[in-house]
Formats: sequence, C-alpha cells, structure tokens
Amino acid sequence: MRYTPRQADSLYETLEPVARSLGMALVELTLSRHRGSVQVRGVVYRTGKAAVGVDDCSRVHRAILPLLEQAFPGQDLFVELSSPGIDRVIKDGREFVHYLGRGVRCYRTDISDWTGGILRSADENGIVLKGKDGMTTLTYGCIAKAKLDDTIENRGEV
Repeated sequence: MRYTPRQADSLYETLEPVARSLGMALVELTLSRHRGSVQVRGVVYRTGKAAVGVDDCSRVHRAILPLLEQAFPGQDLFVELSSPGIDRVIKDGREFVHYLGRGVRCYRTDISDWTGGILRSADENGIVLKGKDGMTTLTYGCIAKAKLDDTIENRGEV
C-alpha cells in the first residue's frame, strides 16, 4: 500500500470544507465524464460512534450540489455520496487518519497473514494497531491491503 499525499484538486478543496462544516470528512472524491454527463462520487465519514446514514449523505449532497452546478454549468450532473461501509477496503494510506479508533485488518506482506486491531495512529509512514497482543506498528510498505473491520472491538481506549 502507498501513502499518496493529496494532489492539488480544486474540486476537493472546494467541497471538503463544506462537508467538514457539517461534521463530516470527505474521504474520497472521484469525477468522471460519461456520455455527456459529469459523474461525481464521494465517500463521507464522521469520526465517532455515530454511523453515517442516508440523512447525513443527503445533507452533504444538498450542501455541495450548488457548488457542483457552478463548477459544471449547463452540464448534466450525477452526484452520489455514500458512507465507507462497515468493511470498506482502504485504498490509500492517507485514508487511515479518518478511521482512528475503528477496527482495521491489514494483510501483511512480511508474514503473509492478516493482522487486526484498533487503529491508534496513522501518519505518512505507517499505522499503529492495538490488538490482543499489544501494539503493532506497520509501515505502508508491508501492507498489501487493508479494510475496516467492525468485528474488532474497541474497548473505549483511543
């Protein structure tokens, strides 16, 4: 897995503060053009115990739609927002920071097996998981894939 610093993206930089003002984080944003329309797909997340629901996605959708209409005047616009889901596959190392305190499972290349635990910290070098056997530090270079795992219990220690 890699940690890819977010490139300058004016659309993300416009929409992310709006999501943040609603108590959400914009984890992923993709833009594609298809048969004359513009398709914008995003993943929003709220740190904490409360899950992201349809109402949350709708609130963010209503807030960002005028900005998208301004960015793509006169074009057919398709906007889809979703939550990360309980078993989201983490696509880039920069996403981990959003999931502090959540259960994460990583497939490690150094031992060819899965390691799981509660995500305690994440930075540009790697992550720290707290599992049954204590703390485990993983660099992004040894993580082949990672996903959220709600079967891993958080015992209230973040």
